[in-house]
Amino acid sequence: MKILMLNTFDEVGGAAKAAVRLLNGVRNHKIDAKMLVQFKTGNDPHVICNRNHLRKLIRRIKIFLGLLPVRLYPQKPENNFSPSLLPDRKMSDFSAINPDIIHLHWLCAGFLKLETLGKFKKPLIWTLHDSWPFTGGCHVPFDCERYRQKCGACPILGSSRENDLSRHVWLRKKNSWQDLDLTIVSPSRWLAECAKSSSLFRNVHIDVIPNGLDTDIFTPRNKQKARDALSLPQDRQIILFGALWGKTDPNKGFNMLKQALEILDKNKTKLTAVVFGADYFGGIGDTKLPFINLGRIEDEQELSMLYSAADVFVAPSMLENLPNTIMEAMACGTPCVAFLQGGVPELIEHKISGYLAQAYDTKDLAAGILWVLEQNRRYHALAEHSRQKIKSHFELNIIAQQYSELYHRILAS
Repeated sequence: MKILMLNTFDEVGGAAKAAVRLLNGVRNHKIDAKMLVQFKTGNDPHVICNRNHLRKLIRRIKIFLGLLPVRLYPQKPENNFSPSLLPDRKMSDFSAINPDIIHLHWLCAGFLKLETLGKFKKPLIWTLHDSWPFTGGCHVPFDCERYRQKCGACPILGSSRENDLSRHVWLRKKNSWQDLDLTIVSPSRWLAECAKSSSLFRNVHIDVIPNGLDTDIFTPRNKQKARDALSLPQDRQIILFGALWGKTDPNKGFNMLKQALEILDKNKTKLTAVVFGADYFGGIGDTKLPFINLGRIEDEQELSMLYSAADVFVAPSMLENLPNTIMEAMACGTPCVAFLQGGVPELIEHKISGYLAQAYDTKDLAAGILWVLEQNRRYHALAEHSRQKIKSHFELNIIAQQYSELYHRILAS
């Protein structure tokens, strides 16, 4: 059985890349899995990407050109809206591999024109990493539910017109996708319910299969040795925050983290804030707390060491599916604090493996950080529960087996 996964970046949906390696390594699965990406950072032989310098330049230009219609609207949500208008060359890649099943992941940033999906005359599985597949173009709709009808007058764009870009994208999806042989997979029950309520996917079969994680890589390490290796202080409690585009994407909640840190600073606690995921974060507001930015971290072993070096991981996002960062931190035995929203409660059990603050209440976020850190016995119990939660529910072997069963079921039908 040949499986072709499509994913814009090899670091987005890292669990998918790991599953490719695992599926290829387990003989009784009888699966030959590859992943085609637009941008590749690693050297995994199962991840396919044309790294020709001209091709890479064209891809960067396509990202810029593809967002021009978005910039015409008042909100200019460049990180939260993808029209997917520009042509692609995926049919030639598809023909060369001729898979039995195409497994879709995150497809934006110029990777795929949405009409191309209708040209794939093969069974399609689509794992949702955000809401884009069932909206008129936004990735995170926040409290907007217009995707339940046909979008238009899009608050993400700042539009008051019914026949705006979101309506145009919704109509393109409706016309192009109505005859797809499609199965949807949602990593979280929460996002599955959102997809079921949408006008585009309400008649599509939806399975819930979580993201998987390699718990041999993301595993607890000696905290003192990890801090020495990363040149982090030994005598302070470390609050960790990290997200791709964490500074520029308002959904990641960096500004709310800054507010919580300002509250914590008044408690005169020995805290240090450490961030990663972006080259530039700026300052952390009106606070004297030490602040360390480690930038982009590509190596999974180093990332695992960083989680282990931290005392608490904070994810102040406004709306998330099933965040890999929380999963990775918990697997390393680092308790997490996040807002009660989206699929996050499916990972963090309140006051058992972490703390769920009331949505967007930065005082409660700060209180949750203090609660996690203030008692050693309770902290060790939180760390143990965090690790066991990931091992028992999200271990990569468990998730790969579920996908293998899904692949065989689809081909058999």
